[in-house]
Amino acid sequence: MKNITELFKVTNGDKFSLDKYDTNFSGDYVKADADGILQDLVKQTAALQTALYAANSHSLLIIFQAMDAAGKDSAIAHTMSGLNPQGCQVYSFKQPSTEELDHDFLWRHYKALPERGRIGIHNRSHYENVLITKVHPENIVNEKLPGINSAKDINDAFWKQRYQSIRNFEKHLTANGTVVIKFFLHLSKKEQKERFLKRIADSEKNWKFSYGDIYERERWDDYMKAYEKAIAETATDECPWYVLPADKKWFTRIAISSIVLDTLTRLDLKYPELPEAERAKLDKAKAVLQAEKD
Repeated sequence: MKNITELFKVTNGDKFSLDKYDTNFSGDYVKADADGILQDLVKQTAALQTALYAANSHSLLIIFQAMDAAGKDSAIAHTMSGLNPQGCQVYSFKQPSTEELDHDFLWRHYKALPERGRIGIHNRSHYENVLITKVHPENIVNEKLPGINSAKDINDAFWKQRYQSIRNFEKHLTANGTVVIKFFLHLSKKEQKERFLKRIADSEKNWKFSYGDIYERERWDDYMKAYEKAIAETATDECPWYVLPADKKWFTRIAISSIVLDTLTRLDLKYPELPEAERAKLDKAKAVLQAEKD
């Protein structure tokens, strides 16, 4: 089996199709080994997180997109649980506020970017502006854009420009030291149904289900087309998409952690080396401490 990173990586949008990705894939992995594998991956990633913070030359932005019930929240919790919370920040983007709608669609996402040395996780992201708005173009009207007075004013040229804005935004980020990883947790419609039924049956999970989820589920095909187009238009070598099978949560988490670890490893992060004068001060400090009487 190919390396997980290469197996699910999308960079050539011209040949991309969601139909080529099996939502139930787990390769040679078995569930019984999953916890041990994940713990090892998280441990290795935590060590590189320290190097990321010390080097202070890059930041890492991890984007999660998926249909409802694909497991974004639990994936974030399990794959990031071993990281230092001081160097990791999670943002969950909901419906934009009035203030956010008074700015361009990237504004609130730019504000949430991680500083150098830190890992930022965006649970949903700027891609909502070419996903949910593609299925529900009436939402674009709320942005009060010039020339857009109704959904009828939104044409192919509008979407072409929006994809370009996203590509330019991400290109700017990478040029300034932010490494971008984009995950689409690819869930089957059948598995979503099973997870919805479990939420309804479990009183402790009722809060996670809304009847509105049923209406969105009826637009499943439209959402798949929106995701396929968005991924095809914005998958680049610098900011690749990874389409991960999401029917088996345990494997999804292994895939996420493997790709994050591979990405950080490729940065070849180095701890800062002190100048000779500072090293001399360390030797002096060591001598002072050793000379102290207990």
